[in-house]
Amino acid sequence: MVPSGLNELLNTQESALRVREARQEILASNIANADTPNYKARDINFSAALKQVAESRQAVNGKLPLTTTAGAHLTGGGSSPISGAIQYRNDQQGSIDGNDVDIDKERIQLTDNGMNYEATVTLISAQIHNMLAVIQG
Repeated sequence: MVPSGLNELLNTQESALRVREARQEILASNIANADTPNYKARDINFSAALKQVAESRQAVNGKLPLTTTAGAHLTGGGSSPISGAIQYRNDQQGSIDGNDVDIDKERIQLTDNGMNYEATVTLISAQIHNMLAVIQG
C-alpha cells in the first residue's frame, strides 16, 4: 500500500500534468483558429485550474471530462473541473475580422507550457527513482 503522503504528492503532479495537457489543447486550438473570423483566444489560469482539479478529481478514463459550451453538445461524462479556469484573453487588439489571436504569442505560450510539462514529468521520474532507491536499499 502506498503511504498517503506519497500518494498525495504523486496525485498533485498528475493533476499538474492534466492541466498542462488541457492548456496545450487550448493553445493549439488558438493557433489552429488564427485565421477564423471573430475567434477569441483562450487560455487557462494554471493555478486556479490545478486547484479545481485537485479538489474535484473527476477524471474520466485518465482524462479531463469534456467542457460543453452549448446545450446540444454531448457531455462526455460530466463537466470539466477546469472550465471555470478557462478565460478569454483581452490583452491584445483584434484584427479587422474580429480575431484576436497573436500567433507569435501563442507559439511562445505553447513552447513554455510544453517545457513546464516536461519539467513535471522529469520531477515525477526523479521522485519514482528516489523511491526505488529507498526500497532497494
